[in-house]
Amino acid sequence: MRHTHAVGTSLFSGSAVAPRMPGGVAAVVAGLGAMVGAGVFAVLAPAARAAGVWLPLALAIAATVAYCSAISETRLALHHRGRGGAYVYGRRRLGEGWGLAAGWAFAVGAVAACAAVALTFGAYVWPSQPRAGALVILAVVVVLRWSGTRAPVRAAALACAAVLAVLAAVVVLSWSGDAAEWARVAEAARWHGLSAVLSAAGLLFFAFAGWTRISGSRVGAGEREIGWALGTALGGYVAVAVTAVAVLGPRALARSATPVLDVAAAGGASATVESAVAAGAALACVGVLGPVVAAAAHMVAVLAADGHVPRWLGGGARPLGVPERALVAVGAAAAAAVAVVDLDLRTAAGMSAFGILVYYAVANASALRLGPTENRPWLAMPVVGLVGCTVLALCLPSKAVVCGMAAVGAGVAVFVVRRWRRRRASARA
Repeated sequence: MRHTHAVGTSLFSGSAVAPRMPGGVAAVVAGLGAMVGAGVFAVLAPAARAAGVWLPLALAIAATVAYCSAISETRLALHHRGRGGAYVYGRRRLGEGWGLAAGWAFAVGAVAACAAVALTFGAYVWPSQPRAGALVILAVVVVLRWSGTRAPVRAAALACAAVLAVLAAVVVLSWSGDAAEWARVAEAARWHGLSAVLSAAGLLFFAFAGWTRISGSRVGAGEREIGWALGTALGGYVAVAVTAVAVLGPRALARSATPVLDVAAAGGASATVESAVAAGAALACVGVLGPVVAAAAHMVAVLAADGHVPRWLGGGARPLGVPERALVAVGAAAAAAVAVVDLDLRTAAGMSAFGILVYYAVANASALRLGPTENRPWLAMPVVGLVGCTVLALCLPSKAVVCGMAAVGAGVAVFVVRRWRRRRASARA
């Protein structure tokens, strides 16, 4: 059936249609807040280690792949309602195994994202004990979600504005003083190789994944809103990245655990400004953790409903509809990644990017199966998204790729064994 209510169009994807739902500025702010929190404070330094001063190019590549993937997901959401995302799209368009790969990859990526953002919080707020700070904020966020506490839209918008104001202040203060020098950028403009830039782009894809908060049928944001959110985030990232390179230089930036704070300190910022930067980082991380923990819990519950993980994990819905057992399991897994596995920020962000890239590779492949009467995007959009997600996933730091493949492969292996046993039992019967 062809839908008839407009949801907005994009310049490069043709017309899209969907039921009228809340969106607009609120949707842009929601996605922008998630992208800023997940990106500029968390993965700027690891990406700089790979790309050096070519960070803007890596950002542009990541943003392009993110936009194509967002269009694919939005078009698919018009025809597949409910939770599950690419897990549902892959099952219905490609086959059960592809859907399972997407769902399991998302769960792995979301847990790793929780660990990465929590470590970022700890580095800015409790630099002497960053892992302890990460564990504390994970516990606080899980308890808040358990109790049904969620920030209203206006509060989320104010928090996003506050974070953007802090970043703008750091950029302005750096260039208005003597801290930022174009000479540092020009002197370090050595080409690191395409693989290094693609590796940085893969890490930065994690930074753009906040559009998942506004795409799909539940929020109903159109492609214009997603484009505005991605474009605004890209502009902000480029401004902060260029400023950080001009102030610290690529080598010092790559070694920094708190790049935005170090940029402010190098610019001679007062203790008050440094405290404001730390507070902005904390606010951004908290704003990201809540939705990511909830999204991971919902995916685990969907997998549990179909028997891919123990079914009891899907039980016990809390006031906001978050399955309590899956919520606790996700929080525990993220805490274990921080405290037991001892993941560093670069590996955690890389694992998260790997899982999310696999998830959207399946979404783009599913979009290729949309028919001409199903509002499919231009062929170039899912093709660029699929190829981009695949290439960026394989170009991530080797440790992140190995860990990501092991984690995602474990879930797929369990599925293969279970299906083989079912077929064998059916043959005997």
